[in-house]
Amino acid sequence: MLRKIRSHSAYRLSHIAKEFFLCLLSAVLLIFSFPTFNLWIFAWFGFLPLLLVLQKKSKGKAFLFSFFTGIIFWLGTIYWLVHVTLTGTIILILYLALYFGLFGILFTYLLPTTYCLLFIPSAWVILEYIRGHLLTGFPWALLGYSQYLNLPIIQIADITGALGVSFLVMMINAAVYLVVSHRSSAVSKRKISAVAILCLFIALIYGYYKLRLQTPNTQHPRPIRVSVIQANIAQALKWMPSARAYILDEYTELTKKAALEKTELIIWPEAASPGILGEEDWVFEDIFSLAKDARVPLLIGAVVNEKEKYFNSALLVDDGGKIAGRYDKLHLVPFGEYIPLRKILPFLETVVPIGDITRGQEYAIFKVHNSTFAALICFEDLFPELSRQFVMKGAQFLVNITNDAWYKETSAPFQHLQASVFRAVENRVFLCRCANTGVSGFIMPSGEIVSEVKDKSGKKIFIKGFDTQNIGILKGPLSFYTRYGDIFVAGCFLFLLYGIMFAFKKEQ
Repeated sequence: MLRKIRSHSAYRLSHIAKEFFLCLLSAVLLIFSFPTFNLWIFAWFGFLPLLLVLQKKSKGKAFLFSFFTGIIFWLGTIYWLVHVTLTGTIILILYLALYFGLFGILFTYLLPTTYCLLFIPSAWVILEYIRGHLLTGFPWALLGYSQYLNLPIIQIADITGALGVSFLVMMINAAVYLVVSHRSSAVSKRKISAVAILCLFIALIYGYYKLRLQTPNTQHPRPIRVSVIQANIAQALKWMPSARAYILDEYTELTKKAALEKTELIIWPEAASPGILGEEDWVFEDIFSLAKDARVPLLIGAVVNEKEKYFNSALLVDDGGKIAGRYDKLHLVPFGEYIPLRKILPFLETVVPIGDITRGQEYAIFKVHNSTFAALICFEDLFPELSRQFVMKGAQFLVNITNDAWYKETSAPFQHLQASVFRAVENRVFLCRCANTGVSGFIMPSGEIVSEVKDKSGKKIFIKGFDTQNIGILKGPLSFYTRYGDIFVAGCFLFLLYGIMFAFKKEQ
């Protein structure tokens, strides 16, 4: 009897170890589908090991296994945040893993329903949408972002947004699970395969059609020549008074070289100025003189002090050396640019002790050489509603100025680049990226990265340089996504609600 009990216990431990291994495998496959591995094909079946574990599990166990998978995935994805805050990284990973846990519960709840092939990806889309908005939002590493190099697939984003790509990838995961598991009959498996293949085929046909309509950036009507400057200023030097002259010299050198290429707009990254406008105006006098001497407008990132309030801003300096426009960042980084609930919970300041930046109030549109554009500062390109609003208000192309030097030589800047690719596709506009340490370059409306700042070895981050490209200014109708926003997400919500009600009735 004792031998049987020991044998049974050993079997249970072995079985549990196998299940945790499958969860680990899912997390690793998903990690590998994102930069810098970029093995995007893994995302299409990355959830399969986890889904196999979740079958026939109680909701509590489904949450725990999924939560564990989420912890491993986020640990392997945003590990670079430890360069800023260890405590904040741990808290954020645990918070983000909760969405995996909730997905596990929804999966076990929806699985018995007839249309689970569509309910399951709807659940994932809604969870990603909530994650992108709750508590100011953190829409980083969306499942759809894994496909940013898979140009035919991501073209549907001009209708559905990036979350439509997440839906498609999760639907294929669900279809593979339903086909390989023993839950479906042979007839059901054929129907599931047919629906999944049909949806994938339609997406590819649409994608290749849209790609054929895209012409090279040099052939677009009314092109404007733009240069992006990547000065590669070390984070430790950015606000050192003794380094101001060095920083200005670096930007001046690159700007003068770019001006020789007959550029019509030169862009500096976020907070590129080593001084604060309103406090150290002599620094800006040098920058204004540079624009005047080069006879080229400059878009520069700067911190502005106005009426004892600090703003993270983008300034357009015209070729006469005068400020022609200013945009103050609308979506601030919690624990980076302000401390949420500081007065109520003062201990939060110890997580990342950074002073407050004031939120901007206006969707400012810049104009240069009869072309209009908008600036997205730092991680604002993660939020599609901001880009939509700028384009709807008249921006003909988008610019993202950022500083990812905080995260050292990690995958962070490449993961950040993914968001910019989708903002270009969603709104069918060119997007110029200018990052202090990279990745800097140009993205076509198709999402194709046509040019990047890199050295002779191909290295793209923590190198100094500039790049110049002609970008096209198109006059045409707004994309479906720009006009109507997240209608697809609303449809997923209604579909998920129906699925939950259907499952609830079935349990009665």
